[in-house]
Amino acid sequence: MARLSRAETQERNRAKVLAAARDEFARRGFREAKIDVIAERAELTRGAVYSNFPGKRALYFAVLADLAERAPRPAAPPPDPGAAEALAAFARAWIARLPLATDSDSEDARLARDLLPEILADEHTRRPFAQLMRVEAILLGLALERLRPGRRLVRVAEAALTTLHGASQLAAAAPGFGEPFHLVTACAALLDLDLSDDWPAAPPITTQARPDGRHWDPPAATDLLTGDTIRPGDGVVAVLGLHRAAAFEEAVRAGADVTAVLVTSDPGELAPLARLAVADLRTCLDQAIAPAPRPRLRIVCDTGELAAAAGVTAVSDATETAIRVESGRIATRAEGFGACHAVAVGPKPGRSSGG
Repeated sequence: MARLSRAETQERNRAKVLAAARDEFARRGFREAKIDVIAERAELTRGAVYSNFPGKRALYFAVLADLAERAPRPAAPPPDPGAAEALAAFARAWIARLPLATDSDSEDARLARDLLPEILADEHTRRPFAQLMRVEAILLGLALERLRPGRRLVRVAEAALTTLHGASQLAAAAPGFGEPFHLVTACAALLDLDLSDDWPAAPPITTQARPDGRHWDPPAATDLLTGDTIRPGDGVVAVLGLHRAAAFEEAVRAGADVTAVLVTSDPGELAPLARLAVADLRTCLDQAIAPAPRPRLRIVCDTGELAAAAGVTAVSDATETAIRVESGRIATRAEGFGACHAVAVGPKPGRSSGG
């Protein structure tokens, strides 16, 4: 048998740790789970566990993200649903995952029970999670808008997600509470409400785009919305820290083809949280709306390679840099608040940026 390379050995050990951790978290819950037991189950040392994951919470997020990303893809939903029908299907898919009163103490129920308490326990995770919730609402809202054009429906998506996340917490705290069918009906009815969802012509504060001209040679990356391997081509590439993750909407609203590249100063813990948020939404969205009506949007969770290709050599959770790629070159770029909007609307190549 050929010897494994160092990278292959690391990948095998990481998979063993994830499998062992999944069992330990499911049996004991996050708080009672022990790293020593996980290491023993994985037939590795405690140090080997920490060489792959910086801490128990990072490992917990990685387990949940891995499970969400590996969930079987559903059959394609019916073509051309109405917006209310699609939102109802999304709500049904969400509620179908919740534990029933009869299985509230099952391993699967225990596995995810501690997720929100762990997020809320620390500002380090709470602030990125708030932005990731906005990302979820934007993704759902954009999908619904393709089915009911003429309105921004992100506020409707926010209200639906608030309802469904609340149902998730009640399913853990009070299994069997509430009638699932009523929740589905309530979510669909949100489309009939006037939630004052206007979109401004431009952000209140914005930077300016400037010409660039450098060659664009991005590495391969995984699109979190499809699971496909991509190399971002022409369009806007937005490198966004997790405190600015929702800013990609500014480029989408300007009509650009957008790749949102999520980065963080803590990839060990916060990158799995970002992957989990998108994968959870994708699982339900896939059962409600066929890919065709979705916007021209990709989301990548980056460890630095794609950001570096865009000229961003140091990232933080406050990063906001956007570039416009045209014909294999970086035509324009902008940094700071409003960069996504600035690059999406101009200046065009060869035109002065005015500054």
